[in-house]
Amino acid sequence: MPKSLSFRPFLLASVLVLSTAAQAQIKVGVVSSSTGPIALVGLPQKNTVPLLPTQVAGQTVEYISLDDASDPTASVAAVKKLINEHKVDALIGPSGSPNAMGVIQFVAEAGVPMFAPVGTAAVVLPMNEQKKWVFKTTQNDDLIARALVQHMVAAKVKSVGFIGTADPYGDNWLKVFGAMATDSGIKVAATERFQRQDTSLTAQSLKVLSAAPDAVLIAAPGSSAVLPQTTLVDQGYRGKVYQTHGAALPDFLKLGGKKVEGTILAASAMLVLDQVPDSHPSKQIAGGYVAAYQKLHGTVPATFGANVFDAGLLLQAAIPKALKAGKPGTPAFRSALRDAIEQVKELPATQGVYNLSASDHSGFDDRGRELITVKNGKWALLK
Repeated sequence: MPKSLSFRPFLLASVLVLSTAAQAQIKVGVVSSSTGPIALVGLPQKNTVPLLPTQVAGQTVEYISLDDASDPTASVAAVKKLINEHKVDALIGPSGSPNAMGVIQFVAEAGVPMFAPVGTAAVVLPMNEQKKWVFKTTQNDDLIARALVQHMVAAKVKSVGFIGTADPYGDNWLKVFGAMATDSGIKVAATERFQRQDTSLTAQSLKVLSAAPDAVLIAAPGSSAVLPQTTLVDQGYRGKVYQTHGAALPDFLKLGGKKVEGTILAASAMLVLDQVPDSHPSKQIAGGYVAAYQKLHGTVPATFGANVFDAGLLLQAAIPKALKAGKPGTPAFRSALRDAIEQVKELPATQGVYNLSASDHSGFDDRGRELITVKNGKWALLK
């Protein structure tokens, strides 16, 4: 790994990151849902901010962090505040897919590049004049879905029930997975949707069970991925359950307990770092991030926090090039920063290796996913 992109600069950061306003020359706004229904996603993202680089190419970087309480309307207000009052050069967040979708217009109008640490690929696809300002630090749905469908085919699954959130995350998963399943000869036998804050999914689970599918795919981010599966088990379902990378967090195991045993999902190697070879491009970086986070907060981070950490890696790679085009705080710098991010190639990070382009603002390939199962209450590499 090039020295300029090593993990070492991140270890120099501390909780003093947010107190450097007087010296800061580059401002980065962070909007996270550290409270509210998707706090299990947003809190590790907020907690990762102190681990981001505070010095890049001789410039001090200031992070201004705001909480949107999981409310898309508050996300818009926070982004506008960061752009109009704080004059940020880049944005990280918001945490939720609906929240991120709702701010794209304002980011594009201001010409401020944004790193979206969210699940839905709809923030960057289809690419257009607005979405060209957005970069996604999670794997696109098609990359994850392809691994799941391939496993289903190998397991001779012929029909699948789908339960997804009634929002952009669930929408895009139904679209992407539905097409792949059909092309692979797998029938989507039932489709049910729910709101993230729902406390009962009995009706949806009974409808899925009545279709008698060979397997069920649950497309939901964070803690909302748990209830559909535990409800199915409570109703007597004993078939295969697949989850998306939205379930890749420690609390999925804690909240689901024995009822999520045997779950199959595709996600980054960060869940199974001790089980992948040392040659894996993400192992050293992800291991360093996990260790630093654990030292600072006393707990292991969810992969959602790593999505923010990767935004810091991308900034560290792009800022030196952008500085050649203009000074921080100017439209020229922000535009050049967007262009430089788009040109990042072969950058190893916690979630995979980034190869960005004008048409691909996520940039992951198969190195950004592993097929994983839940075995004895822990994540295990599915071999």
